[in-house]
Amino acid sequence: MPSLHHTDVDEGDDVSDIGIDLGTANTVVYDSVREVVFDEPSVLLRRRTGGRHGGIVAVGREAAELLGRVPAGLQAMRPLQDGVITDLETARSYLRAVVRRAVSNPWQRAQGRVAIGVPSGATTLERRALLAAADEAGMRRAAAIDEPIAGALACGIDPMDRRAHMVVDVGGGTAEAMAFCYGGVLTSRSCRVAGDEMTVAVFRHLRTEHQLVVGERTAEEIKIRIGIETAPSLPVPGLDAGTGHARLATIPVEEIAEVVRPITESIIQTLAAALHDLPPDAASDILADGVVAFGGAALTRNFDQRLEEAFGFPVKVAENPLTCVAEGAALSLCSPGVIEAYGWR
Repeated sequence: MPSLHHTDVDEGDDVSDIGIDLGTANTVVYDSVREVVFDEPSVLLRRRTGGRHGGIVAVGREAAELLGRVPAGLQAMRPLQDGVITDLETARSYLRAVVRRAVSNPWQRAQGRVAIGVPSGATTLERRALLAAADEAGMRRAAAIDEPIAGALACGIDPMDRRAHMVVDVGGGTAEAMAFCYGGVLTSRSCRVAGDEMTVAVFRHLRTEHQLVVGERTAEEIKIRIGIETAPSLPVPGLDAGTGHARLATIPVEEIAEVVRPITESIIQTLAAALHDLPPDAASDILADGVVAFGGAALTRNFDQRLEEAFGFPVKVAENPLTCVAEGAALSLCSPGVIEAYGWR
C-alpha cells in the first residue's frame, strides 16, 4: 500500500479522482493515481468533554487498537451503523480526519472529484446526510454511488452494458444483492444483517461456551481468520469469565464456523429473494457470466459455495473484495453515464 506521507502536488498538476468506501467496519480511500491510500478500521477516538462532542485524538487503526482498553476521559466511536450515518457531526469529523490523512493537499480536496459508496437500500435522507458530511469535510464536488455498482466496476463489469450482471456485496453493516443492465437496476435486495452480527455471535459463543471474555477486535479477527485458516484450531487470548485472569483457549475452527453459519444462511436467504424479480433473459446472462461477491464477509468460510447453492448461478469472489468498492467509486467518475444512472449528487 502506498505511503500516506507524500509530497504535496502543485496546483497546476492533474487532480486525482477519489473513491471512498465509508464502511461500518472499515474505511477505504482509493486515489486514481496512487491507488489505495487509506485502509483502516472505521473507528474514531475523541476526548470526553462537557459538550456533546470532544476533540479527535485518533482515527482508523490507531483508534481501533484501543478498543476494549480506552482510558478514562476518552471515547471510541464508530461513525456509521448498518452502513449509514447516524450522527452527522461525528461522521463529518471522522470523514474530515480521514480525507486529510489520505489527501494532504487542501487544493486537491476542494477541487478533486469524489465518489462515496452508499448502500443501495439507503434512504434519501441517509444519502443526503452522507453528502452533507462530505461537503462539510471540505469535499465540495462529492457524489454518492450505489456500492454494488462501484464494486462491479472495479471487477471489470460495465453497468451500462446491455447484458445483465449480478453482484453480492456483504460488508460489516449491510448485505446486498443487485442485478443490473444498461444503466438500470433489474432487481435488488438489501438487509442490515451482515458481518457485524457474525462478530457479535463469536463474542457471545466464547463467553457462553468457553467462559472466555474477548474484546470486539479479537472477535472480529477470529471471524476473519476462520475463512483462511488451514490449521484445525485457533489460539484465542482473553479473560476467564469466572476468575478474571488472563487465559489462552484453543478453539476448533469448525466450531466457530458453525457459530456464524446461521447468520450466513439468513443473509443468503434474504438476498436470494431478489431472484423472484429477475427477468428470464437476464437469468440467462447471469448463468453464463456468474455472480461476483465482494465485501469482508464474502471471505467467510464456504460463503461462495452456499451462495452458489442458493442462487443457482456460478459464484466467484472478487480479486480484491475488501477494496473494490472504493476503487470502483473512483472509476465511476470517469465512466460515462454511471453517476447519472446509479449515483446521487
